[in-house]
Amino acid sequence: IDPQTLNINPEEIEKKISPRTKAIIAVHYAGQPCDMDAINKIAGSHNLLVIEDAAHAIGARYKGKMVGTLGDIASFSFYATKNLTTGEGGMVTTDNDELAEKIRVLSLHGISRDAWKRYSAEGSWYYEVLYPGFKYNMTDIEAALGIHQLSKVEWWRELREEYAAYYDREFAGIGWIRLPGVIDGAVHGRHLYVIMLEDRAPVGRDELIKEMGRMNVGTSVHFIPVHLHPYYRKTFGYGEGMLPVTEDVFKRIVSLPLYPAMAEEDLRYVVDVVKGIVG
Repeated sequence: IDPQTLNINPEEIEKKISPRTKAIIAVHYAGQPCDMDAINKIAGSHNLLVIEDAAHAIGARYKGKMVGTLGDIASFSFYATKNLTTGEGGMVTTDNDELAEKIRVLSLHGISRDAWKRYSAEGSWYYEVLYPGFKYNMTDIEAALGIHQLSKVEWWRELREEYAAYYDREFAGIGWIRLPGVIDGAVHGRHLYVIMLEDRAPVGRDELIKEMGRMNVGTSVHFIPVHLHPYYRKTFGYGEGMLPVTEDVFKRIVSLPLYPAMAEEDLRYVVDVVKGIVG
């Protein structure tokens, strides 16, 4: 990753491409759009698909274009903690009709016709299982909740932007806190506000989290690197040292509270607690 943006580093992508590579996954971490011009250029030169992981980035934009329209396929998450939530579920977007149809089939057991079509007046009882799909479709009630929230996405994003700017101003003078920036030409989705402690900070990340918890401020770490989880260690032989930048960043980041319903006193309290520990 790029230690400034915490997104995939385009300079490293080309080094990792092999004959087995089929696609580049661009994760818009925390809502920060990736450098999609560079990624799409690399993908084009190697005939690869580009998949946007936009789980954090609904409402984000890159050079005037909405995140989710910048690659071949994009996935969004509507989990309970996301900027738009249906409780569970998500959304896949693409402008490729063939991919769209295959995604629809895969989302419902891999069968060729969904239940609505089969049991409508024009439908037929007959269907075929084309792929080993699973049941990924959300309920109509969940979809209705999501559709209703669409009109609020930008308002919520602007509130998050306002609160993030407040944090930026308050923490700007603390030399051992690295703040999340925004790349040129981008509008941040502001799902997370992630600070990074420099090596010279008076406390470590884990101690900061512990002390903030003691002061009733909820924090989290996004995320433990995938290659360090037991499954990937055991199955693929991954381990520490494979991704040194990612591993170093992981040890120093912490996510602070950021949500639309925060009051001014909530923001002030978070800032005061952080400054009291590391300021």
